[in-house]
Amino acid sequence: MVVLGACAAWPLITAAARDGRPEGMLLAVLAVAAGYAAGRIGGALLPVAAPCAGALAGIGLTAWVPHLAPGPQITAPLGHAGATTAMVILSAGAASCAAWAASGSAVRSAMRLLAAGIAVTAAVLGSVTGCVAAAVVLAVSLAAGRVRRRGAALAGLGVITAGAAGLTWAVAGSAVPDGFAASLEGRLTPHRVALWHDALDQARTHAGLGVGPGRFGELSSASLGSPLSDGKPHSAPLQLAAEQGVVGVLLLTAAFGWLMYALWRSRRPTPVVLTVAAALTALAAVATVGNALSFTAVAVGTGYLAGLATSRPFALDTARHAGEVRGGTVR
Repeated sequence: MVVLGACAAWPLITAAARDGRPEGMLLAVLAVAAGYAAGRIGGALLPVAAPCAGALAGIGLTAWVPHLAPGPQITAPLGHAGATTAMVILSAGAASCAAWAASGSAVRSAMRLLAAGIAVTAAVLGSVTGCVAAAVVLAVSLAAGRVRRRGAALAGLGVITAGAAGLTWAVAGSAVPDGFAASLEGRLTPHRVALWHDALDQARTHAGLGVGPGRFGELSSASLGSPLSDGKPHSAPLQLAAEQGVVGVLLLTAAFGWLMYALWRSRRPTPVVLTVAAALTALAAVATVGNALSFTAVAVGTGYLAGLATSRPFALDTARHAGEVRGGTVR
């Protein structure tokens, strides 16, 4: 609550100081909080059905909402492909989570087939990145069954996330070798790299309060020079650095760190926790190079998946309580 409250309060402060528009950030915080509450409730009441329903809803939304699907048109605004990948990752993570929560082998196999089907659906929709990411989440989920100590695994996933953010920052600051930078620019497009350069310049110039929420596009020459630009730098850490200063980046880091800590302390089985952690790590990597978190559906899905992994199913508490009662009667 403290972290989410700070994430909602700081944009209001910076908006008042810089004449910004904090509505987008406030909506994102509200979406994550609502999704998290729904995930906690659903995971407690229906530990298998709730993630299964979330997986079906996520891939269904991706397939049938035209603004999320990348599509073949070359005039599609930047960010929709990232949103598709993010929704596929969240859906595959939810299906894999349901597989580990199931007690019967038939249901578990069906949930894993659903996760594999989500990867295939992503390929059919034209999202090769989403297909690969879903396959990676499924593979990590299968391997998670052999992990006994979740702490080291969670720390490793945290390092991966930090590495992805650091690489994005290095590209924005032209701190990578020329050949590697040219290769990345070819994959990311020169326009996106130019947006990152502008975001880092704004962050350096206005390190304290940033330029104000929602004002990046007004001050970015790369954004103003492109008719297809949506006024965002397409990198969550760089956007927060540019629009909310150093404090915004620290709040984002604190939110991710708290999430990893909550997963470490979760009473759910380790395979469930690591499956969700892998999905959220993949999502974080996508968010460092794209605009996925600007979509409300992605924000809700992120909170929902985190809530599922940190919930306490009533069935387990009831069984534990019954065992304690029987043990006390025998004594």
